[in-house]
Amino acid sequence: MSDAIPVQVGSGPETIRVLKAALARQLLPDTYVSGGALVHMETVSGQTSPAADEDAPLPVTASPITPATLAGLLAEHAYVYRLRSRKTGKGATETYEEEITPPREILASVLAAKTWPKVPPLRGVIGAPVLRRDGTLLQQPGYDPTTGLYLAAKVALPPVPDQPTPRQVHAAREFLLGRFLRDFPWASPADRANYLALLATPILRHFTRSLTPFALIDATMPASGKSILTGGPGMLYGQRVMPWAYTEEELRKSITAVLAEQVGVVVWDNLAEGTVIDSPTLALLVTAGVWSDRQLGASRNIATVNDRLWMATGNNLQVGGDMASRTVRVHLDPNMPRPEQRDQSRFGIPHLDQWITIPANQHTVLWHLLVLVLDWTHNGAPRAASLSMRQFTPWAQHLGGFLAHHGIDGFLANAADVRGIDEDETRWRAFLACWHTLHSDQRMTAAELRRSGEPVWIGQGAAGEEHDRWEGQFITTHTGRLPNALALGRLLTGQVGRWRGDYVIRSAKNDRGDRNVFWVEHHG
Repeated sequence: MSDAIPVQVGSGPETIRVLKAALARQLLPDTYVSGGALVHMETVSGQTSPAADEDAPLPVTASPITPATLAGLLAEHAYVYRLRSRKTGKGATETYEEEITPPREILASVLAAKTWPKVPPLRGVIGAPVLRRDGTLLQQPGYDPTTGLYLAAKVALPPVPDQPTPRQVHAAREFLLGRFLRDFPWASPADRANYLALLATPILRHFTRSLTPFALIDATMPASGKSILTGGPGMLYGQRVMPWAYTEEELRKSITAVLAEQVGVVVWDNLAEGTVIDSPTLALLVTAGVWSDRQLGASRNIATVNDRLWMATGNNLQVGGDMASRTVRVHLDPNMPRPEQRDQSRFGIPHLDQWITIPANQHTVLWHLLVLVLDWTHNGAPRAASLSMRQFTPWAQHLGGFLAHHGIDGFLANAADVRGIDEDETRWRAFLACWHTLHSDQRMTAAELRRSGEPVWIGQGAAGEEHDRWEGQFITTHTGRLPNALALGRLLTGQVGRWRGDYVIRSAKNDRGDRNVFWVEHHG
């Protein structure tokens, strides 16, 4: 203990004051303050290289300091003692030092404080280099005072030059586009461009200061490479793979839980085929810079910075509600019955699902990606000013500029395809089209419209048959049933003025002024 820092304590109140002052002077190494609480950076032991569709946690974690952990840290890094006296053989007394562990209630009182003005603030743990807001690259592992970020690199990188040479830039493009991404069955150039933008997003998040849209990676067939694509950023930045929660409450709980972990990418993997992602909770998440919720197992609310890349994978997925305008799609279409039987020997990187799990290969991907990013910033970080994406416009313009600088076309050009898989849009458009065909611009109450949705009997007796004039297009509730008149009125009121293709619902009061009437306008 010769290198331990001596800390002399005394009575209970004195011990509290002395320890608080010592912690404020950074008595313990790798200790920071996050959300008003002290945390300590610890290396996570026993990790192995996961598959592309498995959890890939960061190699360190910011552990909250509890009374028990504080006792252990003090024993490791400090010499905490108090002075005692004892009698000598001649009737005199002498003073000596006694090393102690302060009582638990004393340590709890020390940690109860929320204000630690001299302790460095920890604003996040990242798994790969990121651009600072001034355009410089944070690439030195450990704590960065400028950003408050702690770089716990999953991949050890040699220094990336601030000004890459033309040869390095050319080699980076050739590797990423000509080898790493070459053999995926992209449905269109937009899908490849969108994916490369998502791959670079965690590096640029602090530089762009922007929200990030939801990422949907789907395919027409299994074994098309979806998990490898999500595993790419996950392996580089740390990932958590979770099953999809099919209720809003479970989804909210899983989001709150995963935000307490140190990962850069969250993946809902392998959703059931044809799943409709229509979640108000998820729509709120991707447009919120801070996620607020009740702490699991406690009665207090917590607020966490939403700095993750949120992704989902599956086959022939759909979106609904507000998710269509908040989603970037990457679609794969191998156009063959057994994609897994493709000849791997012809691939730019054979057996890519195994190749990406090797740290040295992850280093290769990340280094080349950073070269492209720094070449873009060195040339002024031009933006694609013409791009617009609601709350995500800053993200779209920065990433669009990055891709255009490197000659990669098609970014966000498949936005219409995302609207095409918008299940909510599709069913409302079909309902309004059928309504207009049956009733033109006739003004109707919700009860009148609901009665028109009832099947009619055509023919006589047993020879007759039931006929649905709406051909199954009448709007239903979330349970798939026809709404009653009151519920239908609420549904229609919520859609007034919202265009569905060339159709829009209008509303007014009837002649007596005691009921709402609705009609559909068509502007072909």
